[in-house]
Formats: sequence, C-alpha cells, structure tokens
Amino acid sequence: MCADTPDYKDTLALPETDFPMRAGLPKREPEWLARWERIGVYDRLREQEGRTPFVLHDGPPYANGHLHIGHALNKILKDFIVRSQQMLGHDSRYIPGWDCHGLPIEWKIEEQYRAKGKNKDEVPINELRAECRKFAAEWIDIQREEFKRLGVTGNWADPYRTMDFASEAVIAEEFMKFVMNGSLYQGSKPVMWSVVEKTALAEAEVEYHDHKSHTIWVKFPVRAIHYSPDTPDNVRDALMNSFVVIWTTTPWTIPSNRAVAFNPEISYGLYEVTEADEGNWAKVGERYCLADNLAEDVFKAARVKSFKKLFSLDAAHLDLFPFSLAHPFRGLDASDAEWDYNVPMLAGDHVTDDAGTGFVHTAPSHGADDYLVGLKHGLPMTHNVLEDGSFRPDLPLFGGAVIFDEKGKEKDANTRVIDALAGCGALVARGRITHSYPHSWRSKAPLIFRNTPQWFAAIDKPLGDGMDTYGETIRQRALASIDKLVTWTPQTGRNRLYSMIEARPDWVLSRQRAWGVPLTCFVRKGSNGTEILRDAAVNARIAEAFRAEGADAWFEEGAAARFLGNEYDPAEWVKVDDILDVWFDSGSTHAFVLRDRADGAADGIADVYLEGTDQHRGWFHSSMLQACGTMGRAPYRAVVTHGFTLDEKGMKMSKSLGNTIVPETIVKQYGADILRLWVAQTDFSADQRIGPEILKGVADSYRRLRNTMRFILGNLAGFEESERVAPADMPELERWVLHRLAELDVTVREGYGRYSFQKLFQELFQFCTVDLSSVYFDIRKDALYCDAPTSLRRRAARTVLMMLFERLTTWLAPILTFTMEEVWLERFPGEESSVHLQDFPTTDAAWRDDALDAKWEKIRRVRRVVTGALEVERREKRIGASLEAAPVVHVAEAEVRAALESVDFADLCITSGLTLSDAPAPEGAFTLEDVPGVAVVPALAEGEKCARCWQILPDVGTHAHEGVCARCDEALSAR
Repeated sequence: MCADTPDYKDTLALPETDFPMRAGLPKREPEWLARWERIGVYDRLREQEGRTPFVLHDGPPYANGHLHIGHALNKILKDFIVRSQQMLGHDSRYIPGWDCHGLPIEWKIEEQYRAKGKNKDEVPINELRAECRKFAAEWIDIQREEFKRLGVTGNWADPYRTMDFASEAVIAEEFMKFVMNGSLYQGSKPVMWSVVEKTALAEAEVEYHDHKSHTIWVKFPVRAIHYSPDTPDNVRDALMNSFVVIWTTTPWTIPSNRAVAFNPEISYGLYEVTEADEGNWAKVGERYCLADNLAEDVFKAARVKSFKKLFSLDAAHLDLFPFSLAHPFRGLDASDAEWDYNVPMLAGDHVTDDAGTGFVHTAPSHGADDYLVGLKHGLPMTHNVLEDGSFRPDLPLFGGAVIFDEKGKEKDANTRVIDALAGCGALVARGRITHSYPHSWRSKAPLIFRNTPQWFAAIDKPLGDGMDTYGETIRQRALASIDKLVTWTPQTGRNRLYSMIEARPDWVLSRQRAWGVPLTCFVRKGSNGTEILRDAAVNARIAEAFRAEGADAWFEEGAAARFLGNEYDPAEWVKVDDILDVWFDSGSTHAFVLRDRADGAADGIADVYLEGTDQHRGWFHSSMLQACGTMGRAPYRAVVTHGFTLDEKGMKMSKSLGNTIVPETIVKQYGADILRLWVAQTDFSADQRIGPEILKGVADSYRRLRNTMRFILGNLAGFEESERVAPADMPELERWVLHRLAELDVTVREGYGRYSFQKLFQELFQFCTVDLSSVYFDIRKDALYCDAPTSLRRRAARTVLMMLFERLTTWLAPILTFTMEEVWLERFPGEESSVHLQDFPTTDAAWRDDALDAKWEKIRRVRRVVTGALEVERREKRIGASLEAAPVVHVAEAEVRAALESVDFADLCITSGLTLSDAPAPEGAFTLEDVPGVAVVPALAEGEKCARCWQILPDVGTHAHEGVCARCDEALSAR
C-alpha cells in the first residue's frame, strides 16, 4: 500500500454512543431512584387497565436495626418477582410492610430504661408502649430508605405496619374470631420460658447453641411390682430390692418428677454391682434396671469395676415394668408430704437406648414429651418454678433456689438438687456434657421448659364455622392446604411445613409482655379461665376503639367497663392483659393487607409468599394456622423459600468472626446492581456465599454484560424504522439469532414464572457473552462498520440489534434495574421514558427454526476449529490478525461441507479467504478432539490489504477508489 493512500477512517460507520464503559453505579444509581420517584413509575403502572392482578405479600421485617445481607437477598428476590410479573402483563402490586410489636423492641426500651436507672415495671404501660412505637417508627424510616436504595419497587408511600391503629384493630378482630369459634382456651402447659425476659417464647424465637449442662444418674427405689403368675421367686426377690436408674441433663427438674418412662421395644435387664471402691455411690450388691445397650456405659460413668446381669426383664417374667417407684426425695421432707407419692412406670415412644439408661425421668411441667405422657395418664402438674427462674419459696429443701438469674447465668438450683440426691444415697454418678440447648434469640440466654398458665388455640378442635371445605379443624385445613392449594419452590418446603404442622401441639398465643396487641377477651372471675365471654357487641366496641386510638385503649383506666358496656358487670369479669404472640400479628397481615386494602388481593389470598427457610416455623407457619382458623384455608397460593447467606468459606456470618458483609458497604463500593446480579447468579433455594472475591467475579460478569449492551447501543446510532428488514429477507446468520431469541423468550417467561432466576440469568448471560459477543458481534463488526448503509446485510444486522435491544433491556430489567434503565434512556431519552414502564415484547414463535439451528450448530463447531488454529498462528507470531489468513479447512463429512459451502465461511471465520477441502487432512493439521472429521491447515491470504476494511484480497487497488476492495469501493461510491 502506498504511503499516500487516502485515510478512509471517516468513511466507516464506527459505533457511536455516550454509554460509558465504566458504570459509576454508586454515584449514578441515586439519580435514577430520584427520577423514578419524580415521574411516579410505580403509580403509573397501577393506572394500566385490564391487567390481571398479581400480589406478592411481603413478610414483614422487624423494625429494629440496619439491614443485613439476608434482608437484601430477600427483598431483591421479591423485587425480581414483582418487576418480572409486571412485565409479563400483570398488575403486579407490592406493599412493603413491617413487624413492629414484640420482645426485641421492648427489650431495647428496657435497656434504655436500665441505663437511666429506671425500672420498666414502674413505668405506666402506655408510656412504655409509646416509647416502643416511637422506636419502631424511627427504624422503619431508616430501613425504608435502605430498601429503596437496593432498587426495590413498591408502594413505599403507603406501607403496612402492624402497629398502625387499623392494623391493631384487625389483629384484635382476627383474634376474637378464635374467641368466638371456641378454639381459644386457657391451659397449663410447659412452654419455652425465658427467665431473662420473663415470658414464654415461640419456637421461632428460639435458637440452639452449645451449652454445658450437669448430667446425673439417679436411682428410683422399686416399691411394688405386679408380677405375672409364672414369675420365679428369685426374680421377685431381686426386683423388690432394686432400683430403676434414670439419666437427665436438668437436675433441677427432679423435684417435679411424677413418673419414669420406658419403651417396650427396648431390651432391658437387671444388673448387679459386683465390685466397686469403698464409698462409691454405686455400691456392691445394688441392683439396677437398665437398657442392655447402655448398661456398660452407665457402670463406666459410675466407676463400677465389675458387674453382672442377673436376668432379662421381659414378658416372660412380668408384664414389662408394672412397677411403682418411690421418689428419691421421699422422706426427706419433715412433713413427709411433698414427695410422698408413688412414681409409676409408663410406656413412651420417645424413650430410646441411644444415650442415658433407657429410662426417662418424667416431669410433666418441664418437658414437651413429659407433658404428653402426663396428659395421657392423668399425671398431676407441679408449679414449683416461678417466672424469675426460682423455686417457689415454700418448696421443701429447695425453696428460693435459682436455675438461671436475670442475666441468664446458672445459679444454685442444679447443685442443690444434686447435693440432696447425693446426701440421700440416690445418686449413681454425675458429670458434665456439652450439647445443643435452647436459647432466646434476643437475649442469647438459655431457656427452661416451665409450666405456666397460657392461652392456646386448639388446632384439633372442630370449629363449626361453616368453612369446612378443607377440614373441620385448623390442622386438617392446614395439611389439606399444603397438599392441594399451594405450590412450593423448592418442593422440599412442602415436606418441611407439612411435618411441622402434622406434629405440632396447640398454638401458644399469649406472651407476658407490654408491647403488642393484647388478647382482647374477658374471663369470668373465679372460673380459672374456663368461662370466656363471647359477645359480638363487646368485640365490636373493642375493634372500634382500636381503630380510633390503637391497642393502647385496652390499657387505659376504665377500659373493662368501657368495652363490657351496660350488659356486663366489670366486677364479675377479668380483662386479660397478656400480649398476643407477635407471630399472630404477622400471621394476620393477610387480613389487613390482602383483604382490606384496595391495592391488596380481591379474594384476600396472595399469589406468593417468599421468605427464608426459617419461616417454615415462622411466618409461613403462623400465617397458615391463623388463616385456617379464620378463613378456612391457606392465605397464599405459592411459597418460595430461600436459604441463608454465608461467607466465602461457607461459614455463618458473625460480628465476632469479622466476616459480616452488609449491603450498604457493597452498594457504596460497587452499586446496588452488582448486589442484585449476585442474587441472580446464586441458587437461592440453598445457602449462598458472598465475599470480596465472589463480588469481584460478579463485577466481571457485569462488565461483560455492560460491554454487550454498549456494542448494541453503539451500532444502533441513527437507526430508523425505515431500515428494518423482515426476518424472511435476512441472511441466515441473522435468522439464527432470531431463532435464539425465540428460544430465549420461552426461557425468560418460564424462568420468571417459575422463580428460576439463576437458570434464566445463566441462559441470558451465555447468550450475551458467547452467542453474541464471541460469535455474532465478532462476525458482523465488519459488515456494520464497512458495508454501505443500504446493504441488506448491514440493515439486517442493525434490525437484529434493535430486536436484541428491545428484548435484552426488558428481560434483564427486573435484575439489573438501574443499568437497564440507563441503557433504555440512551435509546429512548425523555422525562417520561422508562424501561420499567414496558412489558416483555412479543416474540414471533415463527422465528424459531430448529433445522436452521442444527445447521448452524455444525457451522459453529467447524468455526471453533478454525479460530483455534488461527489462535496458534497468532501466538507463534506467524500472523497478526485473522484477516491475514486464508486457511484450508478439511471436512470429512459431506453434509457438514455442504452447510459450510452454503454460507460465506471465510466471512464467518473473519479471514480474508478460506478453502474447503474433502481431501484427507495432511499430517500436522490443527484439530480439536471434540470436533472429529475437521482439520485446518493455516495459510496466508494472497493480495493487498484493503485500506478501509483491512481484508487482504487480490482485487485491492483495481477499483475507482484507491487502495480498496470491491465491497469498500461500492460503499464509498454510495456516500
């Protein structure tokens, strides 16, 4: 090429766009947020008529702190659903909400009081409630802005709050339905009790941590036996001087023992100590009833040197433990009254021979299994433990002893009981064990099972409310709803909730707190809670007052007389001042959000609930129970569950470990779209990992997607509708891209519809980075830059780019909310313009051409061999660019050769020339193992380099315009 050859650079149609390569998301995202609020995007979508409503009901986060990464995952997933369902053609509504009542907020206010030297119990209750309300309101405002910063759309101007007066009124009304249908009752049962917080806890408020407990082996003397007629005399004599040995990790419950449980399926024996040190608790000659599988372990713990089995205890000798035992403390009380009763042996399926002795000490007031055994056999309940974790003062030997103090520290109850057992010769062995133990999720203090009067909803009582389509009881309705009415994502969520509800006891509704909605009911004085007032007029007065004044009205002076009215004497009725379980609050949200709001759901049922796996025992669970009690079925049609977020090593995030990552930090460093992209790339149904290295990878994926969109925008500069080419008139390469779009349209719609975001995104990402960037864009750059504006090939390519723009921006908008808005505004600027006002565009199913796709799959496989060979040539510096090459491609298969001959394969390989050959490949030709029958022999292109397109062709320099090829000469002539 001559030195004075004209510079044709200005004649090329190079990309033109203001869309920057660097996103600058942390700085620019707030601008788009302000814009969406200014033009009212959410409200404008609600104005679109004729669309089927779709409602995702928001499980309310708790209003007491900054957002953590789990909040971000949850809200972003919800936003994917809300935005995608809107773009699928629905009226997709989202009312954000907050849970405001309950212990965590009350606990914070108590901490503030303690710091000021104030006693919570001395503060007027409505003064305390006002402080709690103020605290919650402040955090709601903070969290609302943090959620909005993540790009989450919704009715932020009018969210729901469980502490709103209208909400409190509906919660009370929903509770009073349980009063009226007879499922509410007061019972005395063991419940998880927090000594620190002085209240019962729901299972969802309990977490399990390792705890070091005392372990003791205790012998209960056999007092009487009902023998089988054929029982040998030696067996009778041996048993009458024996002990049944139990093992427990809660020595403090021994004073409340009422029975010993065994399992008929376990093999038991009578064992005798034959050798032990002097002074040992287990003495020579003593005989113990033990499970055969555990006898050796027991004697090892008891430091017994040798022992022998006397005989098996089975139906051949007696009717398997028809024993009466004596309480080990019998006779220690001076009055001989406290423990002067028989301790029966009772069968229980919960007894195993995995650990312990095969016999379980049973205190019905202090254990779930114990309670059920006691209920079945009519065992009396004890009331030995007070709300502060101390024994009642008049309990002989142990009065005033404390299990855990107000800070959750173990005190003297266990040791005093153990010392008493040792003193009366009832101890066989003692030790310590570290095991998983229930703790309060708020105070982190260990809990106790404590018998206390509480209010329950009976879940197996026929309600007789006329809503029996799915069963007569709450449990029946819940189980039927799970199987017949709800779709589960993932399906394991169904099994988890079903098993929980199938086995759960009655619902404990009462809490001994101050901040929340009270149990709005009255009981007749002296009835011990058995006579509950059921009066619709009283209920109506309560609801009316709550709507006007909030639940504080319940605690005002004279409230009982006000609500009872003239029909009832306040002196004869007791106003219940317990507070409703906070899960009843959130479980009732379907009523005051879905049912009662104009932007809720017409039938009061949500299309989907989405929360973490912990909510199978939390919000999913309580919402199911509550709705089945008041509306006869589940309040949702679908449940989507996500896992927990761990650090990069798969460890739980903890401030003490220093591995926490908060959304605010990510947003400030990378932008919210990077966090949203991380969510899209994870399998949310399992636990996910996040950390600096993972986020770097996400940012790289974002960069590649951004470059894809930048290429599209740059090459659409000046595009007008008059340029459009009909699909039927397009070259095969363009029609293949349209085929892929038709495939992806199905993938996108099904993926969003099934909440399969990871798979959907992977398909789109693969399409953008491989099908487009590595293939289509790579091939068509030459035509886009160098072809004449009027050429069919260039017009078809620009038409396809426009089709790509229309689809990729909308398909990715629910995920990359900010970036796709930026892309959209580059093409369609204007104050009222927004990608989030668009639907997914209709894609013609006729674009799909499986035969064409199969053909181009063959072409792409061969192209991969060619590009591999050229890469070797570049690496060895035999060529600089692929346009310097004109390889020979040996293709053994005739069908594949025919496919290649039907297209300009040199153009597809970005070479200046290419020869197809059916001859056998020579030795040393380049091949790829996974593409058999194809080999490439590199060769240099012959001719001169075109000064405009840089192809090396024989005809360069033979046209009107100096130094160019025929194609470029034509393009220059058309200018």
